[in-house]
Amino acid sequence: MMVPPIPFARSPKPTLGVEWEIALVDPETRDLAPKAEEVIDLVKAAHPEVHLEKEFLQNTVELVTGVHETVPAAIGELAHDLACVKEAAETLGLRLWASGSHPFSDFRKNPISAKMTYAEIINRTRYWGQQMLIWGIHVHVGISHEDRVWPIINAMMTRYPHLLALTASSPGWDGIDTGYASNRTMLYQQLPTAGMPYQFTSWADWESYMNDQGISGVINHTGSMHFDIRPAAKWGTIEVRVSDATSNLRELAAVVALTHCLVVHYDRMLDRGEELPILQPWHVAENKWRAARYGLEALVITTRDTDERWVTQELAELVDDLSPLAEELGCLNELHLVREILERGAGYQRQRRIHQRTGDWRNVIDKTCDELEELVPDA
Repeated sequence: MMVPPIPFARSPKPTLGVEWEIALVDPETRDLAPKAEEVIDLVKAAHPEVHLEKEFLQNTVELVTGVHETVPAAIGELAHDLACVKEAAETLGLRLWASGSHPFSDFRKNPISAKMTYAEIINRTRYWGQQMLIWGIHVHVGISHEDRVWPIINAMMTRYPHLLALTASSPGWDGIDTGYASNRTMLYQQLPTAGMPYQFTSWADWESYMNDQGISGVINHTGSMHFDIRPAAKWGTIEVRVSDATSNLRELAAVVALTHCLVVHYDRMLDRGEELPILQPWHVAENKWRAARYGLEALVITTRDTDERWVTQELAELVDDLSPLAEELGCLNELHLVREILERGAGYQRQRRIHQRTGDWRNVIDKTCDELEELVPDA
């Protein structure tokens, strides 16, 4: 049987695009507010240059950048877009809030957007699909040829716990502290099209797999697989979807810089004819769980021989090792913000401290909203 080809729109440069999901909250109740369509319409009327997307939930606005060559350029566009969304939200008496999940909102009371594919997802996935009160970051990096895509994705999966631990910000769920740094990660993988990618070795393997998913009906309701890292053939990119949504643009800049540098680093290794790292699938799965459970306190598996190191040690060394490349790519300052997160603590740690001190998740929402306004990149 002939397998239909999946054309990959090759990117001559390692260009960059970012998607950031943020939510609307009522400042009185601190619960989610299903007003995204109204906010988007207000922004569209006042600032037609801003690219926003409606998301799965009516409480969510997704900020989407254009194609950029540097992290500062992408973050600059997001800063402008965020200011426009904030202006519209305030007109409606709402605040902006971003994290991996909301700590107490009832998923049964949050309506989904009016889009047939979303209704089909709920119809198919039922209980688990209805619970998707979760928000993330998607980073696209341009790749020059489809033959490079899966070796780089497999290598990036060895850095899964690093990217997740930095951004983990979803400890609360349904009013309780789950004990996890990223409950979002555990929720999202319940969907049949989500989770870790398989370790494909070639683009032909990917084409064959996607053909099977189409024939068997797995992707009929979505049109695609929502792997944690996946090819975006239409754009000629690798899309990294590991991270929880950060509460602020400063930390977003850090994880985007780290992601950009890692992808380019592995791409350069291929240029030099070097073998890219890959871990056994069971080690990758264990690292994902450890990062979701323990965040920056995770001990992660670093080699095929099952050597282990603290993820904070790994992150500190990554910043040092990648700094020359970051300087070349124009994101050295943003990469060094990784160290700031290690010092301040990740989002889940800050949220948990507030909840343990006050016993009230509403205080967590207030502080997280404040961070969106206060923790901004340097001018």
